[in-house]
Amino acid sequence: MTAPATTTTSPSRARPGPARGALPVDPTHGRLAPLGLGAVELHDGALAHLQQLGSSAVLQHCAGWLERAGWVRNFDLAAQGRLPEGRQGREFSDSEVYKLLEALAWESGRTGDPALERQVEDLTARVAAAQEEDGYLSTAFGRAGQGHRWSDVEWGHELYCVGHLVQAAVARLRTGHDDELVAVARRAADLVCRVFGPDGDQRVCGHPEVEVALVELARATGEHRYLDQARLFVERRGHGVLAEGQFGPTYFQDDVPVREATRHRGHAVRALYLAAGALDLAVEDDDAELAEAVRHQTLATLARRTYLTGGMGAHHEGESFGDDFELPPDRAYSESCAGIGSVMVNQRLLLATGDPVHADAVERALHNVVAGAVGEEGRSFFYTNPLQVREPASEPPPDEMAPRAASSLRAPWFAVSCCPSNVARTFASLAALVASTDADGVQLHQYATCTVRAPLPVGEVVLAVTTDYPADGRVRVEVLASPEEPWSLSLRVPSWSAGSWVDAGGGRREVGPGTAVERRAFAAGDVVELELPLRARWTHADPRVDALRGQVAVERGPVVHCLESVDLGEDVGLAVVDAGRPPVEQDGQVLVPVAVRHPDEAAGAYADEPPAVPDPPAYRLVPLLPYSRRSNRGPSTLRVWMPTS
Repeated sequence: MTAPATTTTSPSRARPGPARGALPVDPTHGRLAPLGLGAVELHDGALAHLQQLGSSAVLQHCAGWLERAGWVRNFDLAAQGRLPEGRQGREFSDSEVYKLLEALAWESGRTGDPALERQVEDLTARVAAAQEEDGYLSTAFGRAGQGHRWSDVEWGHELYCVGHLVQAAVARLRTGHDDELVAVARRAADLVCRVFGPDGDQRVCGHPEVEVALVELARATGEHRYLDQARLFVERRGHGVLAEGQFGPTYFQDDVPVREATRHRGHAVRALYLAAGALDLAVEDDDAELAEAVRHQTLATLARRTYLTGGMGAHHEGESFGDDFELPPDRAYSESCAGIGSVMVNQRLLLATGDPVHADAVERALHNVVAGAVGEEGRSFFYTNPLQVREPASEPPPDEMAPRAASSLRAPWFAVSCCPSNVARTFASLAALVASTDADGVQLHQYATCTVRAPLPVGEVVLAVTTDYPADGRVRVEVLASPEEPWSLSLRVPSWSAGSWVDAGGGRREVGPGTAVERRAFAAGDVVELELPLRARWTHADPRVDALRGQVAVERGPVVHCLESVDLGEDVGLAVVDAGRPPVEQDGQVLVPVAVRHPDEAAGAYADEPPAVPDPPAYRLVPLLPYSRRSNRGPSTLRVWMPTS
């Protein structure tokens, strides 16, 4: 695999402006140019459902809870000079308001809804009123009775909060609004540049986030000082500039410089946000060494430190990655925000390198962890995403904040509620994950029923994509408009899909995992069809994953399935599957042969003989369900990995 192609800006990669739509990630160059909101319009299917769920429920649920919890009112109290008395929430609660603003900005820009626009303006006014004259903005620090500014960079999250403020402002700029929110964020970012510049405070934030935000602000404004500051933050980290704290420097990724690390490590969300910012910086700096370091770290992490669901983070202590192949299903932390962080990093690597393995990683995390982080009604959330639940949980009270990892059922809000607002901003910008362009054509990475409008050097291409993916493996692409000159249509063929077919009107041909390319002079009405073999299959773990020996899982396409006690009628801890028989698909369900083994209750944990395996007649077909749809039917036990004996 070659290093990211980030050394030149080809004429085809020159920025066509609004034609590419509003973009959360907008590199000035790279292997691929993303297509964003407006250029890709989702109509139906799994991604459109998530987008609509965000619009109809998640956004206003978050807005309501931020008011109810008092986290927005903190800004009012700051403007009135009444802090710290009455302040609510943790030191980073300001960031949840900023993430809501970002989500509202993307959604307002996508839909043009005047009510959302008013909501952005009203919330911005309350935030702006709390900003101090020099640009400082925090409701947790800087006043009598509070800690001094920047006095706790390890845990205070001041720079982290500025990062989310800046990302909200970038969303406004990219949806056509150079407004008060942008002015507020630029004043805050300018202060950061003054305080933490080359001759200033040499520390970094304990929670990376400001790095990725500053690079995007530089891209959106053309102001190089923001890029310069992001570079300082990335290069300082790993040199012991932070106090170690209870988890040590690895927790903060302050143990090894970014360029020298071989894996993502420490706190999973911190590690992934840092990787996203470092890669953005590498692309803008044409820094092949830094880009290759992030790429290598990510590929190693995907291979050895990532759950089957795409989740990351094996340890509850420190919310951190474990060692290579340390992936216990029942103790998986796999924070929802880490799933979003994986999407962020892998989408950036996809654009930088063109390697479809990163689109595969986006797909896996998106359809399993991120989609499952929110309940079917859009008003309850998972903070953690274990692959096995041993005890049925009680229903969280609908009007109370829950501890962040205490429940196996989704909760309406958390005392540390980073995940709901992160889900909101991700759902609002999902369309930007679907497609890209390069000098030669259009690439489809995530499959959804949608319309794609792609500006190419030879003219505009308009595509109508029709599919029920990932429920169905057929993807139909019709050309609605095309220039007369030849161009290439590229379709991702996922790594699991050996035996796929493409029909471009001249007969079917088999294609292997990677990318299927059809290049010619297309005409309106031309159709290209991709057929992916979506069949339920057994998946086996590498024997180095100690916790999974003697167990199997079931996948169908990118969708991981699980067994719930609701369907088994028993605790899933008693289940044994017959992996010698293939999974069965029937009436839209996946079923597997399962037997229930009732051990001697008087027996202890150990015995001289192995437990008896049920006879074949004891097995019956039991339905599984997609992991993302788990726990929607009340308290249950569940498991993804099922014993074979």
